[in-house]
Amino acid sequence: MSRIQVLRPDQLSNAQRQVYDGITGGRRSEATAAGSLTKPDGGLVGPFNAFLYSPEVGLRVQALGEALRFSNSLPNQLLEIAVLMTAFEWKAQFEWWAHERLARRAGLDEEVIAALKAGQRPAFEDEKAAAVYDFSREMLDTRRVGDATYNRAIELLGEQQVVDLISLLGYYGLVAMTLNAFAVPVPEGEALPFDE
Repeated sequence: MSRIQVLRPDQLSNAQRQVYDGITGGRRSEATAAGSLTKPDGGLVGPFNAFLYSPEVGLRVQALGEALRFSNSLPNQLLEIAVLMTAFEWKAQFEWWAHERLARRAGLDEEVIAALKAGQRPAFEDEKAAAVYDFSREMLDTRRVGDATYNRAIELLGEQQVVDLISLLGYYGLVAMTLNAFAVPVPEGEALPFDE
């Protein structure tokens, strides 16, 4: 059970309603593969409910997330590698649960998903995927990226994709912290991706 009360639509202030409408009426609602964005009573699932408690910040955070998911220069397979790595790093149960489904939908190989879930480097056939993994792993492990890793990522991905990759890692780190701090559960009946 979440540590934070799930707010229903009839409990929202005007500012909170703007955040709610941005989440439920935006591109997420058209493209989500993780099930509905709302509970039967209309409350938001995942990290989104917490965003309602700080509507000025929540409005901007949800808009950033939407931009990173749907206006990102990285192909979806590469995007999902970075998100799954962040979810694994933080052992963010809901984040992994949701994005494992999105990764499959994007066409990420089961072997890659399984390796990421085990904290192992997948045997990538695509050198861009390997560059995303190596860049992300180094950033998550050391909080820095060395010249060789950086230069390889720039060569294979270009500057815009590297900027988008860094932004993804930061945003999904924020989402993971939100999920973990408020003990946001996976949907009822779903297994936890990671042991607790």
